[in-house]
Amino acid sequence: MADKNSKMSELSGVSKAAILLITLGPERSANVFKHLKDDEIEQLTLEIANIRSVSQALKDEILDEFYEVCLAQQYIAEGGIGYAKELLEKALGSDKAFDVIGKLTASLQVRPFEFLRKTDASQLLNFIQDEHPQTIALILSYLSTNQSSQIIAALSPDKQADVAKRIAQMDRTSPDVIKEVETVLERKLASLVNQDYTIAGGVDAIVDILNTVDRGTEKHIMETLEIDEPELADEIRRKMFVFEDILTLDDRSIQRVLREVENSDLAVALKNSGEEVQNAIFNNLSKRLAQMIKEDMEFMGPVRLKDVEEAQQKIVNIIRKLEDSGEIVISRGGGDEIVV
Repeated sequence: MADKNSKMSELSGVSKAAILLITLGPERSANVFKHLKDDEIEQLTLEIANIRSVSQALKDEILDEFYEVCLAQQYIAEGGIGYAKELLEKALGSDKAFDVIGKLTASLQVRPFEFLRKTDASQLLNFIQDEHPQTIALILSYLSTNQSSQIIAALSPDKQADVAKRIAQMDRTSPDVIKEVETVLERKLASLVNQDYTIAGGVDAIVDILNTVDRGTEKHIMETLEIDEPELADEIRRKMFVFEDILTLDDRSIQRVLREVENSDLAVALKNSGEEVQNAIFNNLSKRLAQMIKEDMEFMGPVRLKDVEEAQQKIVNIIRKLEDSGEIVISRGGGDEIVV
């Protein structure tokens, strides 16, 4: 319980948050509550209910601290811990900057390997390519998709699929393991790792990387995984190009795809798709055929979601087959190399 004689140093984080919400007023606090979990809302509501009075001076102190922490988080996001310390020292002085950064690293999650995210991929490759595949997988799981795709493409062929498999199968990593790896790579960040288990890797992570990497690297990794881990390869392939990604194809490619698609499958596939996807399809059909598909969609009535997904997957499989044969090109985030 806080009163007008309470000091900042004596207040818990929950008490400070409660006083901040009181200071912000009911309308702004209600907007904050929308982003909190139920147990956090209950805890804060109870704390607010137990607060009798708060001095204006204490409110001002808490607002100042909140502003400083927000400022520090912004600087960290822009350029990392070192950058944040430098700017905060200029804005707040050395002692205050040290105090704010200390609060952040003690109570907020700072993403592991942050210093590596600012490093050029080619330099980083030289730095980590001789590490154990599990170590490489852990690092790539925390890097940006562009960095990870460039690095995995430049690894030796025997390591590519191994690293990809390890990323896909990674779930939760102990903070002690992360700390040990960071100590080897960058001693400065070893003490900043949050002590909660952090989630990294997984199928979605390797899908993002494979969607960005060049086609040759992707094909090699997938062919190897199909032999070593067929179920994992199937799961990855299903997620690599979803039906809505048809929007990334040019009109000529869409027209080529549609020549291979049964009208009945197309009508079912479009039943649960957005207006943008439907327009992309209809604009690449003759007016007569587009009208016929629309009528089929209208008169078929409710369709099971499973049937829609199966019809969409058929079309996705056609797209991937046409890409494999070189008849269409799927645009990739990192850009495919063009040979002139």
